[in-house]
Amino acid sequence: MKLTTSLICTVFSVLLILSASSWARIKLVALPEREATVIRLDNPSATLLEEERVLTLQGGLNKVDFSWKGVQILPDSIRLTVLEQPQAVTVLSVSYPPNEQALVWEIASPTGQQVRVRISYLLNKIDRLVTYQAVVRKDESNLDLNSFLVLRNFSGENLLDSRFQLDYGEAFESAILSGETKRMQFFTAKKLPIKKRFTFDAAKLPWDPKQVSDNVGIPVHYELENTTENGLGKHALWDGKARLYGEDGHGSRLFLGEDNAKFTPVGQALKLTIGKSRDVVVTQRQMSKQRFNERRNAKRNRVVLYDTKETMRVEIENFKEQAVFVTLKEPMPKEWEIKKASNPYKREHNQEITFDISVHPKDKVVVTYSYYRRNIRR
Repeated sequence: MKLTTSLICTVFSVLLILSASSWARIKLVALPEREATVIRLDNPSATLLEEERVLTLQGGLNKVDFSWKGVQILPDSIRLTVLEQPQAVTVLSVSYPPNEQALVWEIASPTGQQVRVRISYLLNKIDRLVTYQAVVRKDESNLDLNSFLVLRNFSGENLLDSRFQLDYGEAFESAILSGETKRMQFFTAKKLPIKKRFTFDAAKLPWDPKQVSDNVGIPVHYELENTTENGLGKHALWDGKARLYGEDGHGSRLFLGEDNAKFTPVGQALKLTIGKSRDVVVTQRQMSKQRFNERRNAKRNRVVLYDTKETMRVEIENFKEQAVFVTLKEPMPKEWEIKKASNPYKREHNQEITFDISVHPKDKVVVTYSYYRRNIRR
């Protein structure tokens, strides 16, 4: 009888000890609302969400459940970081229960306490689009640029009282429900200096517009340098649809055109095309082509390689009442050497040079250049 009583007491004592040291299970859904949520939209393929919560931990080993049923979270991207007293609290392990959209963190705490943690993860099915609206001054010297963020939330998660951040522009507070589409202005800049440029690409446009039945238009775009000197330059500008309007001088606006703005890193130029102009006419001709430096094979004395000297003439006529700035894009062969040019040029890459030419109102400019074309195979 004594042995039985002793055994019962021992079992009861063990149960008390196990009960005192048992793991505490905390479900995040039962915790208070997120205290802060930051949504990073820098990467268009996935959205980074960072939320801060306060965990109430017991002394010893704690289990913290995190579940995301119906939410498009990438499971292997979930991370937990202890923000306060990291030396006293240790995240020991993380496990994923089978057949569940959930995980369990095991966290050791020396005492019962509240700790602030950050939970971060990648969220799928949030579409973000960047659009631009530009208003050009009547004298076309500068423009006002507004940028809008269009969010479409199909992630399954309601993003309430959140702070949205791209890698440029000011962060802004907003909310978007699951299934909702929202358009928000997040970036604006006034009086950004611009240049209006006409681009003649000799590889694409007819050399002699008089020989073409339709009037040849020269593509026109506004160029905006993404630099601090121009009022930008802190971050890259994302690609997106841009609509351009112009002041008419009477308090109204004219629609100039629509373009797909390309991603523009810091130091590069954002180009916004507004259409084609027929007030600038470019005529290009090959004035001469001389063959020299022939190389023959020894067996049959046939020419196998030779060089040529070629001379080009480009005539630019400006019929506008304002001066124009024209970029001539000239294609080049694989092996070439400029011998003479009437104007400075830039070597854009191995098979293209460009001339930047200013033409006064109702005036004409002629550009000529000669080059050697090397190692032509017969």
